[in-house]
Amino acid sequence: EVQLQASGGGWVQPGGSLKLSCAVSGFTFPDFGIAWFRQAPGKEREGVACINVGDGSQYFGNSVKARFAISVDNAKNTVYLYLNSLKPEDTGVYYCAATSNLPAEFQFGISVHHFQYWSQGTQVTVSS
Repeated sequence: EVQLQASGGGWVQPGGSLKLSCAVSGFTFPDFGIAWFRQAPGKEREGVACINVGDGSQYFGNSVKARFAISVDNAKNTVYLYLNSLKPEDTGVYYCAATSNLPAEFQFGISVHHFQYWSQGTQVTVSS
């Protein structure tokens, strides 16, 4: 059974940083993708970042490029999302998601429809 556990959210002032973790279990495929999405109140779920665990290729949404980073710790089966230079508009519930069928063109964009497995959300609040 595939399970994802997201953690690390919290409150931070504008300009601050957070590190989110996504612990993955039950995945036996050698090559899969892990993504982070976020959802603000009243808005659709937005793809923030994605990594192909097999080859390390990555995607970042335009609103977070140069501020967020993503990495994998294979020994811990965990994917990290580093949120830097945070802005109030980064506020939302963050989810990690996994797929065994990551589209080849994922580096141009990701959709909720690409991912079969989801974590519970972790709240990120950026305010002064």
